Amino acid sequence: MTLTDRQQLSYIASQAADARLNVELETEGMTLNIGPQHPATHGTLRIIARLDGEQVVWAEPVAGYMHRGYEKLTEVRTFPQVTSLVNRIDWLGSFANEVPFILAAEKLMEVEAPPRAQVIRTILFELSRIANVSLFLGDLGVQMGAITPVFLAFRDREYILNLIEGATGGRFHPNFDRIGGLKDDLPKGWIQETKGAVKKLEEFCDTIDDLLFGNEIFQSRMRGIGVIPADIAKDYGLSGANARASGIDWDLRRDQDLPLSYDLADWKVWTHPDGDSWARCWIRLQETRESCKIVGQLLDQIPAGPVMTKVPRIIKVPEGEAWVATENPLGEMGYYVVSKGDLGPFRVKIRSASFNNISIVPWALKGVYVPDIITILASLYFILGDIDR
Repeated sequence: MTLTDRQQLSYIASQAADARLNVELETEGMTLNIGPQHPATHGTLRIIARLDGEQVVWAEPVAGYMHRGYEKLTEVRTFPQVTSLVNRIDWLGSFANEVPFILAAEKLMEVEAPPRAQVIRTILFELSRIANVSLFLGDLGVQMGAITPVFLAFRDREYILNLIEGATGGRFHPNFDRIGGLKDDLPKGWIQETKGAVKKLEEFCDTIDDLLFGNEIFQSRMRGIGVIPADIAKDYGLSGANARASGIDWDLRRDQDLPLSYDLADWKVWTHPDGDSWARCWIRLQETRESCKIVGQLLDQIPAGPVMTKVPRIIKVPEGEAWVATENPLGEMGYYVVSKGDLGPFRVKIRSASFNNISIVPWALKGVYVPDIITILASLYFILGDIDR
């Protein structure tokens, strides 16, 4: 079945669902609540689905159960203190959360981290991506009753978390990035240990490819399900793997100029034409492999020198506004920082990938069957801390 055929069937199903919703039926429909505590929602999220038999005719996500007010909290913190807050937005993204905010502050201060710090930043950024997405790949199996993949993911992700902890002192919340560079240099033996861990994660990707993606049950549950055309993905502001899985060739690591070191590595941006649940998961598998390649190449190119440039001991960011977005594990994460020349930001607007990833749920779930709700939610991949900010 071609992509066009699948899209036509999906369209017919959604139109039929609309028709049934607007016609008085002999039997009353059922309203199904998924969450707010459910393994498929990756946090406290509620999905309200109205059903006709086993088919969804209407669905709505209800966020806000764990709103923590990050944007307002930044207004009563100094610029260096903000990193300890933003660490917790995408709690699986760890170091990657810090980078766009620090880059925005550096942009306002017109400072740039030394070359050594830039390469190490990029390595830690990609290690955070590997730790994040590898757990996603293992969790996919759990959504469909397969336990083994997630055990493998937890096992092999530990190698990456150990590296992040060894360099920064924190496994989930490093608080390691600084305006002008990094808190510390790398510990002795860290580079060699990282090379070994990256090889283990490459083997993990091969195992998941065979064990999960090669499984006919997994394929039948994911292929042709939750198809999102490229124009719809753009309308809803999808980014990252969700956009690339719909054939949109866009990656901020390649398509913008930031003081990071992706130009020193040879790597590929993967896309997929189908736009279904399978494509979204397959893209993330390839991205994990590419991240391993990036880290492996950059480890041999870390220049000598300091990891911190000269900045004032008491940081006051000059008055102005700056927007910086990076290609985070879940997609585009951006910070719009407004400074009035004080010790802390006047206003910080956070653009998190998960909010857009979840916004398409009402469109994507219309016309699908109840078991498909779980696989579509899993393939969109969102973290609730990244939504309720």
